[in-house]
Formats: sequence, C-alpha cells, structure tokens
Amino acid sequence: MSSFKELGLSQAMQANLQRLGFEQPTGIQVKALPPALAGKDVIAMAQTGSGKTAAFGIPLVERLKPKQFAVQALVLCPTRELADQVAKALRELARAQDNVKVLTLCGGVPIGPQIGSLSHGAHIVVGTPGRVDDHLRKGTLTLDRVNTLVLDEADRMLDMGFEEVVLSILEQTPKARQTLLFSATWPEPIRAMSERFQVEPVDVRIEAEEATSSISEVFYEISPDQKVRAVAALLSEYQPVSSLVFCTTKRDCDELAQALEALGFAAMSLHGDLEQKDRDSTLVKFANQSCTVMVATDVAARGLDIKALPLVINAEPARDPEVHTHRIGRTGRAGEQGHAITLCAPSQGHKVSRLEAARGESVVWGDSESLLAQTLRPVRPAMKTLCLAGGRKDKVRPGDVLGALTGDAGIPGTAVGKIDLFDFQCFVAVDEAWADKALARLEKGKVKGRKIRVRYA
Repeated sequence: MSSFKELGLSQAMQANLQRLGFEQPTGIQVKALPPALAGKDVIAMAQTGSGKTAAFGIPLVERLKPKQFAVQALVLCPTRELADQVAKALRELARAQDNVKVLTLCGGVPIGPQIGSLSHGAHIVVGTPGRVDDHLRKGTLTLDRVNTLVLDEADRMLDMGFEEVVLSILEQTPKARQTLLFSATWPEPIRAMSERFQVEPVDVRIEAEEATSSISEVFYEISPDQKVRAVAALLSEYQPVSSLVFCTTKRDCDELAQALEALGFAAMSLHGDLEQKDRDSTLVKFANQSCTVMVATDVAARGLDIKALPLVINAEPARDPEVHTHRIGRTGRAGEQGHAITLCAPSQGHKVSRLEAARGESVVWGDSESLLAQTLRPVRPAMKTLCLAGGRKDKVRPGDVLGALTGDAGIPGTAVGKIDLFDFQCFVAVDEAWADKALARLEKGKVKGRKIRVRYA
C-alpha cells in the first residue's frame, strides 16, 4: 500500500488527510490500517513517532456516528502529555466528520469542569486510567456505547502500576467492541491482557529501527562522581538546541538538573512528582527552545512530542535493551543526524554486555579522559517564554496574543515562536533579544482589549 486512497476511506477523510499533509502511509499505518478499518482487533508493536496515532485514529473516526451523542470511542494513555497530544491529533482527523466532540479526561487538574463537559456529551474520550476510573466510579462517564477501545503505550501504563485500573475499565466496556492495543515493548502482562480482552487480534510488528545510520552512538566509562562533569562536557561539545538526558530516578533527575543549572546550562527536570502546572511549563519551555536540556525519567519522557532532538544522553545505561533502543530512537528522526551517548560506571558494565548480546555486536567506546578535559561552554537558549494569565476558558486565542505582540508591542513576527494555549494560561516563546521588550509592553498593554497579567515562565 503506497497511498491512503487504496484503503477505501470516505471521500471526506481522504480530503482531510490531504489537507493535513498526509502523503504516504508510514510502516505501522500500512500494516495496521487495513485490519483496523475492517473492524478487527489489532495488537501492534510500534515506537513513539511511528505514526501510530493515525493508525488507530483514522479507523476510530471512520466508525463514528456523530448524530449518536454518546461516548463511542475510548483511548487510554499513560500520561497527560500523551493524552493531550492524541486528543489534538484526533480533533484534526475528526474534521472529516461534522460536529465530533473529543474530550480529554486526565488527573492533575480539577475534576469539576470535566464533569460539566461530560454532562454535555462527547463522542471520543481520551484519558489516563486513573481519571477515567474516577469518572466511572462517580457515574459521570458511561462506556456502554463504546465500539472502539484503544490502549496506547500499554506497556508504559503497566509499568506505571495501572494494570488493575485498566482491567477494571476494560470490564466496563461492551464485549462486542473493537480493541486496538499499541505497545513499544512486548512483556508477558501485555500478551496476557491481549488474550483476555481481544478476539483473534491481527499481530502487527514494526521493529524498532536498529541504531540506524542517522544515529551515531558512543559509550563512555566514567566513575559515578564524574557524571555531572561528563554530561556538561557532552552538552558543551555538541552544543544542541535541545537535548534529552535520561536518569533512572526522580531524585537523580532533580540533582542532575540543578547541578547543570549551577554550571550555567538551561536545564529542567521532568518526572512524576511534578505538579501539573510545573509539568506544563517545563514541557512548553523545552518544546519552544527556552530550555535546552530536559533531564527526565523514562516514564515522564514517554509520549513527548519533540520534533528536533539532536542529542540524547543516557546518564547511566537503561535497564534493558528495549528501553535503550526506545531512548535513543528519539534522536536521528526524519532523516536528520542524531547523537546518542551513554555514560556507564564500571559496576554497570553488565547492562552494556546485555545490550551487545541483544544486538549481536559490540558497542563503540569513546575516550573518557579527553571528554572530561572538554572546556565547558553552556548553550544559551534561543528563546524566552512569557506566561499570560489567560487561556481558552477566557476566550483567548493564539491570534490575539500574536496580535498584541506584533501590534501594540511592536515586536517583529519573526521574533515570536510557539504559542501554547491552556484552559487558564497561555505560554508564548519570544526571541531572547526581544523578550524583555515584549514583557514590558504586554505589562502595559492589553490582549483582546483587556489587561492580562504576564510574567516569565
């Protein structure tokens, strides 16, 4: 299959895909779309960034009956970030139908407004297991009309301890439904879940691209007390606009980010203990290049939608080869050259040996001495982020913010970067050279005819 036209999609969906810039199906779409569109259950192994959202989103939208105002599709995701990303993609795909309502149900935000939104009805619900379960217990969500159920990044949901909750949710959906299960890895609990809840699923495998030619990979042996210096040296050597550094624990993330900050690097940590507003702010600043280094755990980094990522650093080896492949697969995408570096203490050598055994070849070791002798040169972020105390619920739109900056504030349009809108706040990236002027002008001026508080994020 070389074209979406070969799938027998509705004319409206074909036109919508063309408008969205979908030209050729990706590997996962080629294999998963025909059985999914035929109404069969699918169990698919695919990495983040492989195009899997459209692989389940297109069939899901094609099956909807917009005039039937009930929840017809449920998509479960491990994190709020992934749920937001999936919901956004589904809203775009759903433009092929009239008046389709997509609702996101995630924890970390008040439940009251969600109950209000549910009372007005929705066709598609995208949510995290915990919050979906909360609504089922309260009776504010019913799943008796669901015909399509999607488990996205199912392995990560189980890693995060959601197995019992997910099973409970599955029990509350109709038996005669289509179940699409997507996972980056293939552990035993995933197979057991498939056997219990799927009917003769079509097995789709898209192998993680081996450390392809677009990723250059090097390992360095260092002692634990050299870790901060080694990470700072790598950032100085490669000078990446964005880099992701993986740590095993939340505490390691915080300590490494703080140590890098003290050395002059724009670093932030991302893990499960952050409050939702702090997660939002961190992710926004990283995506819009106001922060150049994200130090994250595997769970927190799953589902991040970061387009260009030239450097990935493992501050220590991953726990197994599959996780390692998933980590380094975040760089070198879309044909761009990427660099993946792994730091390894002598006591962690067995993890590298396991990786070599899985690959059937030796890894490449770099010269630790010359790395640690590197002169430190922190990368200065290209952008700064302003936070405005007004969002979707205040009827603020990206155009209003852009207009306020380029109009009254006199900032050139080329100096304004990504604008991220949330319910009650808005983040806007501004070229570092113009940021102070933009802040001062917005403090004095108005957005959409009214004063809105503004500060640096």
